[in-house]
Amino acid sequence: MHATPEPTQETSECDVLVIGGGPAGSTVAALLAQKGHDVLLLDKDRHPRFHIGESLLPANLPLFEKLGVADEMRAIGMTKWAAEFVSPWHEHKQAFQFSEAWDKSMPHSYQVRRSEFDQILLRNAARCGARVFEGCRVTSVDLEATPERAHALATHDDGRQLSVAPRFVVDASGRDTFLASRFKIKHKNPKHNSVALYGHFEGARRNEGEAEGNITIFWFEHGWFWFIPLQDGVTSVGMVTWPYFMKTRGERSLQQFLLDGFAMNPKLAACLADAHLVNEVEATGNFSYSSERNHGRNYVLLGDAYAFIDPVFSSGVMMAMQGGFSGAEAIDTWLTQPSRRQQALGRLDRILKHGPREFSWFIYRMTNPVMRDLFMGPRNPLRVKDALLSVLAGDIYGRTPIWASLGLFKVIYYVSSLAQLPTAMRAWRRRRINILPVDPNSAN
Repeated sequence: MHATPEPTQETSECDVLVIGGGPAGSTVAALLAQKGHDVLLLDKDRHPRFHIGESLLPANLPLFEKLGVADEMRAIGMTKWAAEFVSPWHEHKQAFQFSEAWDKSMPHSYQVRRSEFDQILLRNAARCGARVFEGCRVTSVDLEATPERAHALATHDDGRQLSVAPRFVVDASGRDTFLASRFKIKHKNPKHNSVALYGHFEGARRNEGEAEGNITIFWFEHGWFWFIPLQDGVTSVGMVTWPYFMKTRGERSLQQFLLDGFAMNPKLAACLADAHLVNEVEATGNFSYSSERNHGRNYVLLGDAYAFIDPVFSSGVMMAMQGGFSGAEAIDTWLTQPSRRQQALGRLDRILKHGPREFSWFIYRMTNPVMRDLFMGPRNPLRVKDALLSVLAGDIYGRTPIWASLGLFKVIYYVSSLAQLPTAMRAWRRRRINILPVDPNSAN
């Protein structure tokens, strides 16, 4: 009998270890490698791999240009000119054209298969000089191994082990929240709590012409649905709902529960009347969470590894990539200008908190009848609608002067709530019940 050989262990030093090869990890790795730093990116998966979150924002496009992947993204993308909202409590459909936003230079975006999208970004990181290992899972990180370096252990999917000594660590592990979970600083968002079920469908009835690629949000009594047309004729359709409604699933399969949900919105049901499912329905619970902090002495948390709220504004990929750009700037300063480390990470902290804070105000109110009425009948005093469109486009990080108009929009919302006080109070009480947690096994 031959003894089983012990797994071999490789050792490596690097300037930056990036955990995860999604949009945040691939972006920060590419940018830091371009600046001449030794970057090691480890991803537990092999690409291409399935991922949800196919709708991009116009604010992604300048980032693609800066990364040098704009042509590749154009090739895989279904052009998205607007975001549409459909309400069973309103007769009409409301479309928000991105070309009407405050900044007219970003009139469209794309819908993409995330398997293709993420692979393009990961390959770009390697082209830029990052050392990329797929099928390599990080198992432990000691951030205080030595005064100058952290220490991480990882395992390749063939059993080989890797020992890494980085100067700086980036957690871009997505919903795995590698560091936040180990530090026990990840918490359910006390102001939001939702569950998502989703699948891909062929034969869905889409808009005609240029509007075919628009994303549509369908409200219903227990939440909302996304309808995202992809380039190859497949449409991604998902239901985002409250935990109490998920608990009513009973013995039904996830697929049947999702199909029964479609039937609760006649306009969506009509779009899917001749459609058929082409993959297995999946569910994601505990959808909204945040971490107590996004950085420490020699590490940062980027993208979903730091926080996630809700997919209603398709903001996740854009915030992850923006975090990658801002993170690369901060980490470059950390590596090259030790006297400015605290200042650089402090500025990054403010940027990483900015996106979730600005989007969450709207997300927490999206199912409120008062907000729904404002979205379905938008007005434009002092460019309020233009500013709202800028939020929908993801244009919240630059110098576009939207903030005074957004402030006015919030005033309009609060005044409208006072004018419809009984309705607003019922919605507020209902929401307090909606976000209560239930048995987590209900989403399995």
